[in-house]
Amino acid sequence: MTTPTASPLRNPEARRFLNDRLDWNLLRTFLVIGQEGSISRAAARLYLSQPAISQALKRLEEQLDCALVVRRGPRISLTRTGEEVIQIAAELYGTVSRLGPALDKPAETVVGKVRLLTISRIQSRAYDEFLAQFHLDYPQVELEVDVLRSSDVISALLQKTASFGLGLCRTPQPKLEQRVLLQQRYAFFCGKRHRLFGRKNLGLSDLLDENFVSFTSDQIGGNLSPLTVFRDQQGFTGRIVASSPSLDEIRRLVGAGYGIGCLPEHIVAADVQAEEVWRLPPWEGVIDVNVYLLWHREQKMNQAESVFLERFQQMLMTTDPAERF
Repeated sequence: MTTPTASPLRNPEARRFLNDRLDWNLLRTFLVIGQEGSISRAAARLYLSQPAISQALKRLEEQLDCALVVRRGPRISLTRTGEEVIQIAAELYGTVSRLGPALDKPAETVVGKVRLLTISRIQSRAYDEFLAQFHLDYPQVELEVDVLRSSDVISALLQKTASFGLGLCRTPQPKLEQRVLLQQRYAFFCGKRHRLFGRKNLGLSDLLDENFVSFTSDQIGGNLSPLTVFRDQQGFTGRIVASSPSLDEIRRLVGAGYGIGCLPEHIVAADVQAEEVWRLPPWEGVIDVNVYLLWHREQKMNQAESVFLERFQQMLMTTDPAERF
């Protein structure tokens, strides 16, 4: 008779891994999966795509090195280990939700400097409110913010020349921790000088020979390479006539009529409302791209950096992704 394999959560080494390295946001997503009983219902509740939820489940199972669910068509059931993990996740989320009142009045004076590298045009009420509250609670902490390309943010973090970064990270970096801040949906737009502006009843086929304004990372191997793959798969034949690493410059060039461009929907929502740019098919959008909070897992942090990270992660764990815009 085969001896049952012990649950990895009872293994001391696994417990150390769980404490030190596990992405707690994956636990929160798994909690919703367990509560809803299906990937699609969990995706609808969290305002995320089904592939994003499935990927989060896969990552959690890989980090714990065990199966957590059994799939039966559209429904899922929990394995024995999955039931144990869901209980831990529920207890954890309940504990974190009670941290707010305890942190309303910081018990100590925190001083030091936090250097944050970020991509441009991050629009998030939850992030803005986090920064405002952090400054109220820790007014003696100096915050230095530099705007860079995602690739430069990652490079600086790997060299330990910055505390934290906010950016795209298509390929996980072994030395960097990452937590999802936002999921941005990219879609095609054109400016009022473009021949497609104002036209209704368009289909994707109407875009295939249009020229493009493109991010410099929109290439195979870049952080926005899924845009490149999408165009290739759909048979786009237009050429790239202008490019920039800056979202603001891409928006400017699209508005100037250089070509159509792929931009985050929520970033240009006001421009669409003002009829400065025009939404183009496909109507469900092109790709979903995560913006991550990133930091080097071996970085020695000062007091200010440690508190900043603790509070940032608390915000991420206690807000739904849909509430962060």
